[in-house]
Amino acid sequence: MKRIAVIVHTGKSFGGGLEELRDVLRMRGAGNADWIPVKKSKFIPAAVDKAVKAGADLILIWGGDGSVQRCLDTLIGSQVRLAVLPAGTGNLFATNLGIPKDVTDAVDVALKGNERSIDLGRANGEAFGVMAGVGLDAKMIKDADGGLKDALGRLAYVWTGARNISSSRFTARVDIDGKSWFKGQAGCVLVGNMGELTGGISAFPKALPDDGLLDVGVITADSLLDWTRALAKTATGRAADSPFVEQIQARKIDIHINRKMRYEIDGGERKKVDRLKISLKTGAVVVMVP
Repeated sequence: MKRIAVIVHTGKSFGGGLEELRDVLRMRGAGNADWIPVKKSKFIPAAVDKAVKAGADLILIWGGDGSVQRCLDTLIGSQVRLAVLPAGTGNLFATNLGIPKDVTDAVDVALKGNERSIDLGRANGEAFGVMAGVGLDAKMIKDADGGLKDALGRLAYVWTGARNISSSRFTARVDIDGKSWFKGQAGCVLVGNMGELTGGISAFPKALPDDGLLDVGVITADSLLDWTRALAKTATGRAADSPFVEQIQARKIDIHINRKMRYEIDGGERKKVDRLKISLKTGAVVVMVP
């Protein structure tokens, strides 16, 4: 049996909660795993370091995308395996890798699944597993959460995106692998390591976390009608069909914007910047998958 550490964000839960998790681990012969509880995701890097120094071969992270992102950022280059127990609300990382939102099934993936080496992006020095972006994406995802998303599904993102158009536009210059690629007005610049956004939106349907490339998208529409059309295409996985969406693949992306704006990585907001330097680290971590 591998030495296992379980890092638990105590504010997150799913299924039968931590009681079910303890029972399942015990039944699977992993009842002696080291438990490291944290109250906030900002304490997770220290918890990961503690687990690694104690000799953990496998870390199970109980939490959402913010918790997973901090684990990924800390484990880059490590031989320690990571397994995700998706206890958050979005769980984009787990969803993209097919990790089930069921405690028993997720534990079985952690203990008996396949090992997959995945790439990670790095935005201004911080790793992300799913995507990073600036502009409309953070606003539209935040506003869609809750009752509107429950009522409208994917269309909630079209609605909230259209509502935030005026406050989200900016001038951007995007360099791809050292060469100029885009310059002009934009409402959103997204860089994806995986394809699916919140609500099942396939922003980059062909993206794979181990293909050695990042996917880049810029939405350029400047009217309510054109924005709605572009977002509707994105929501149905056909963003490339829209004349208001530019897409390309790259290993290095340099994004300059004309005013300081908050950016997001894996759904978490970061401080305001006017430049995002994004690169790719291939085979950065090993994750347990079905």
